[in-house]
Amino acid sequence: MKKLAVVALGGNALIRSKEKGTYIEQIKNVMTTCDAITNLLKQDYNVVIAHGNGPQVGNILLQNEAGKKQFNVESMPMDYCGAQTQGSIGYLIDQCLRNVMRKEDIKREVVVLLTQVMVDKDDNGFKNPTKPVGPYYTVEQKDEYIKTTGATFKEDVKRGGWRKVVASPAPIKIENVELTKQLACEGYVVVTAGGGGIPVIDKEGKISGVEAVIDKDLASALTAVEIGADEFYILTDVPKVYINYNKPGEMALDSMTVKQAEEYLEQGQFGEGSMAPKIRAALYYVKNGGKECIITEAGQLGNKDCGTRIIW
Repeated sequence: MKKLAVVALGGNALIRSKEKGTYIEQIKNVMTTCDAITNLLKQDYNVVIAHGNGPQVGNILLQNEAGKKQFNVESMPMDYCGAQTQGSIGYLIDQCLRNVMRKEDIKREVVVLLTQVMVDKDDNGFKNPTKPVGPYYTVEQKDEYIKTTGATFKEDVKRGGWRKVVASPAPIKIENVELTKQLACEGYVVVTAGGGGIPVIDKEGKISGVEAVIDKDLASALTAVEIGADEFYILTDVPKVYINYNKPGEMALDSMTVKQAEEYLEQGQFGEGSMAPKIRAALYYVKNGGKECIITEAGQLGNKDCGTRIIW
């Protein structure tokens, strides 16, 4: 029986540091990542792919702002922008993966699913939005937006401006997860939960989009749990997880138990803007029945000794 793996692509799978995020740059990066993913396909895995969308949705918000200023085109809400990125990034992954599989003579089909992810409308994140999105504003611009939209803004002292902040609620249900499992088990490579999923709530018995950003790694972990994945890979730009990163005593970790990972988190070993969310997603997966989560870089996929493994 084939193993089932969920692979969560990090931001560097699409846009590398110091890049502008042009179409050509993204195609090149996605092709490299897809080439690595085929290492699992060659080993006869069934594969589900999830991905981030931070830079891409940020660019859409900038385009919305420019369109509003110059042409009075109405800006679209966050859930709509997230759906746009699921389509555009899904297209890049689909095309690149098909091209790589043609080259390697791998007979698989790719399916990209538009994925809504349910969050709790009473999640504490909505009471205290913290996730910055979109462009920087002056004090005057910020005040005007608050008057007209009621949005929440926070100052970025380092960069000298104000940014809109939205909630980052925990995912509680992947709306099409049963279809994801069915297709993956039939041998399709499935792309799902892009950008953490399109955030939706249950509002008076109906699904309704909300202004929020769902953590990609946590949504990927939930997907892996719900489909019963044998392995959960979180791809980043380093081959292993480190403690004392860039400090005296730096050490790469081959493995961590749940207890060890929790202790390192409590010690502040993992940065909140980088590794900490990945560790929490790994813990969620293992604590909820997953066998092992591997955190590594894309080029290591298929190597049985790759990355840092989080186990019970």
